[in-house]
Amino acid sequence: MNKLYPSAAAALADIVADGQTLAVGGFGLCGIPEALIAALRDTGKKNLTVISNNAGVDGFGLGMLLTTRQIRKMISSYVGENKEFERQFLSGELELEFTPQGTLAEKLRAGGAGIPAFYTKTGYGTLVAEGKETREFDGEHYVMERALRADVSLVKAWKADRTGNLVFRKTARNFNPMIATAGRVTVAEAEEIVEVGALDPDQIHTPGIFVQRLVHNPNPEKRIEQRTVSP
Repeated sequence: MNKLYPSAAAALADIVADGQTLAVGGFGLCGIPEALIAALRDTGKKNLTVISNNAGVDGFGLGMLLTTRQIRKMISSYVGENKEFERQFLSGELELEFTPQGTLAEKLRAGGAGIPAFYTKTGYGTLVAEGKETREFDGEHYVMERALRADVSLVKAWKADRTGNLVFRKTARNFNPMIATAGRVTVAEAEEIVEVGALDPDQIHTPGIFVQRLVHNPNPEKRIEQRTVSP
C-alpha cells in the first residue's frame, strides 16, 4: 500500500479541523516535521490543542502557529525559547498544561499502547499533582497521570518506505516514536523515501501500521536554536 502523498498540504487537507488535538514530534527544533507544520499553518485551522515538548522558536516550527493565533492550548514540558509564547501565556491568550518531560513521554507512550493511566513519583507534592489522584505503594507516594491521544500526529523521520515504515536518525528520534503511536491518524514526513524491502526490518523504529500518510521533504532547513562556537 503506497501511503505517499504529493505534498504536505495534500496529506493534511481532509484530516485537520478547528478545535482538534494534534501531537507534533521534535525536541527544540531537532526532529520537527517542518513541512507539515508549515502546511498546518496554511490550513488556517484554529483553536488547536498541541501536544509537543516545546513550541519551537519565534517564527519557526510551532512558533509559526502562535504567530497566526491558531493554537489555543499547549501541552508541553519546555517553553523557554519563544517570546511570543511567553507574551500570549502571560496575557491569558494561551492555555498551558505544563508536564514534566519524562511524564510527557510516558503519557504519549501509554496513549499509543492503549494504557489509560499510570502512576509516577514525579510531581508528587507539587503544583503538578494538584487535582490529580494520588496513591501510596510500598511506602512511596505517586501521582496518577492520564495518557494522551491525538486526533492527528505529525512526525519527522529520516527514512521511510512507501508503506510508512520509519527510521529516525540519532537525536532527531526524540519524541517522534511515541507521538507516531499516539495519533488516531499519523502523518510522517521523511527526508528519504525508499522502496518496500529496502529497509532492514531490525532497523525500523516505527512500523508502518502506525502511519497512515507519508510526505517527502528531502531538504528540511534544520535550524539550530542557539549555536555556540569557539573563538
